[in-house]
Amino acid sequence: MLKMYLSDFMRYRYLLYNLISRDFKLKYRRSLLGVAWSVLNPLLMCTVMFVIFGSLMPQFRGSGIENYAVYLVIGQLLFNFFRDSTTMAMSSIMNNAMLLRKVYIPKYIFPLQKICFGLVNCLFSFIALVLVMLFTGAPLYWTALLAVYPLLMLALFSLGVGMILSALTVFFRDVMHLWEVFTTILMWFSAIFYAPEQFGNAILVQLIELNPIYQYITAFRTLVMDGQLLSGGQVLVCAVWALVMLTAGVLVFKKTQDSFVLYM
Repeated sequence: MLKMYLSDFMRYRYLLYNLISRDFKLKYRRSLLGVAWSVLNPLLMCTVMFVIFGSLMPQFRGSGIENYAVYLVIGQLLFNFFRDSTTMAMSSIMNNAMLLRKVYIPKYIFPLQKICFGLVNCLFSFIALVLVMLFTGAPLYWTALLAVYPLLMLALFSLGVGMILSALTVFFRDVMHLWEVFTTILMWFSAIFYAPEQFGNAILVQLIELNPIYQYITAFRTLVMDGQLLSGGQVLVCAVWALVMLTAGVLVFKKTQDSFVLYM
């Protein structure tokens, strides 16, 4: 199965590139700020959340967060990447229904393209992280170069989720509405603007730690903010979650894709 997908990927890699390029151009078409909005948007959101949770509600900051602005923007950027890319992947099959009826294209190309497009946007948004770190005087550790690992693992995890969502949406349109509610709940369990330890509730902390998005965000913060290498457990958790979800996504997608044309 893996060999077949790799063969298709090599054959249609130029199509994937063109689809990503098309989405990129469409997103910033007639935009005065253009690509700069990918940097400005997280900066503005970070400012708003910093004012609310850092100043008006200081109890959210906790005592163990040295640089709350950097802590906040990392959580925001990674969670937004997961939410936005999976949301786009969810409707990718339905949005290309007419094309799929006319020509043969491997159907997984479309959720894959949305995840790749989300990753490109996320990389541009990391400029905002660099600016926040420079503005707040945060130290730049060499371990930040290794942050590509949790980011890529998150991308693979998102791809698995996106493939499952795109398949389910073909049969059940309500998935789109339920996913919006679910990601809102997930955001509050991802420790984006708070430190889980500050609640002093062991059960709540354990529930948060079961959230794979929290694990990816924490691994990224460990490398960028703390300047520490990931522990063996962190490396393993990131890889296992990505592998499990990607495998599940491939299996669900492969099992259902032949029936797509009957419901699109």
